Amino acid sequence: MNVKQTIPSPLDSNLLTRTGVVYVIDDDEAVRDSLVLLLKANGLKVSPHESAERFLTSLESTDLQAPSCALIDIHLGGISGIELQEKLLGLNINIPIAFITGHGDVTTAVHALKKGACDFIQKPVKENALCDLISQMLSKAHSIQMLSKAHSIQEQTTTLEQMNERFKLLTPRELDVLDRIVAGRINKQVGADLGISIKTVEAHRANIMEKLKVNRAANLVQVALKYQEAKAQRLI
Repeated sequence: MNVKQTIPSPLDSNLLTRTGVVYVIDDDEAVRDSLVLLLKANGLKVSPHESAERFLTSLESTDLQAPSCALIDIHLGGISGIELQEKLLGLNINIPIAFITGHGDVTTAVHALKKGACDFIQKPVKENALCDLISQMLSKAHSIQMLSKAHSIQEQTTTLEQMNERFKLLTPRELDVLDRIVAGRINKQVGADLGISIKTVEAHRANIMEKLKVNRAANLVQVALKYQEAKAQRLI
């Protein structure tokens, strides 16, 4: 594979290149090794794979916490590059993808772009063009992760706010009863603690479960413990 090298690298000072991962999927060993050497020379972490099948298998034990992107040969044997892109979308694995193509693959590459690929790069690969593309893809991967985390935090905040509003519905007596249920005391013991009958305890318990929207005692304790933890951490 003819790789035109240029020094210095545009990636040398990019923090994402020190934490991100570039997956290289190409069934041509010479091309794959050449890309790996080039990318590593530019300070990148590289995970090479000889087929789409091996790449997909590796993802089963891979934690995609670091920003990552993929360089995929558009004409892989077995599962093709386009088919791999579709499988990743089906698995909800949202990593930026660029395809490595020959001069006659432009139409296929354009089709891939319409399905969400970031770009395609033609052989012979030029170092500056490749490094610029990798930098853009890792930046996009970082943005995708930040957006995902923001959505997760928003969902968690909404859940905690809903929980807090439900607990505000409990009366002081119901809170007393709930504290003792969480402590593992049975209805008879709760009644003795508070000077009320077992039937009254049962009535309070039913009201608590209705207000907190739980239908099992175990769930009631779990919700109460989660609420206590959230308050202790000042999340609500």
